[in-house]
Amino acid sequence: MERLLVIDDDIELCELLSDYLAGEGFHVETVNHGEQGIEQVLSDDYALVVLDVMLPGINGFDVLRKIREKSSVPVIMLTARGDDIDRIVGLELGADDYLPKPFNPRELIARIRAIQRRIENIPAAQSNKIRTELVIGDVTLCSASRTVKCGGKNVELTSVEFTLLKILLSHAGEVISREDLVEKVLGRRLSAYDRSIDVHVSALRKKLGHFSGQTERIRTIRSVGYLYSLPEESA
Repeated sequence: MERLLVIDDDIELCELLSDYLAGEGFHVETVNHGEQGIEQVLSDDYALVVLDVMLPGINGFDVLRKIREKSSVPVIMLTARGDDIDRIVGLELGADDYLPKPFNPRELIARIRAIQRRIENIPAAQSNKIRTELVIGDVTLCSASRTVKCGGKNVELTSVEFTLLKILLSHAGEVISREDLVEKVLGRRLSAYDRSIDVHVSALRKKLGHFSGQTERIRTIRSVGYLYSLPEESA
């Protein structure tokens, strides 16, 4: 039974999620304070964390920042409905996804399942004759170990960023629509005003560098999507 941690000061919501997620086969633990949440995440092993932005004392953004210093555990942030700034900041700090309050517990389950599929969709070992390493220019991505190097240096990515980069590298030189990226990376359909995938692309650019030599690494194709550029000698 997979263990989830809910960090939220709304005790009634914690109880509701505990009951609902238990019915879906999860073991749920809850904490109501940010500092306690940080300690709990870093001292134990959880499959996923559900984290509210609005917490007493230390807020959810600071909690996420502390978690990301030492852990890559998947995190879904709960944000105020209609507050785009909260969503963007959370994604930039390394959240895997967000869900605006109030929400249907079924939607939370859908987001959790999407993250699980993303993590579990690791190619088989080379014994199954499936390519586990992608090398495009100065970037090397290894699916088996889920590691990325850029210019020979390790790059720490969240699970979303890793999946996004893998898809972009797999289709280097090709334009991939935002709709396809949202479905393949986030496991849902693109909705109006959803800028999540754009924030994740922006995070990749910052971590890998905007340019590879003289070539723009990830190009925005206006009104369509994104393209990971092939090295100049391969173009």
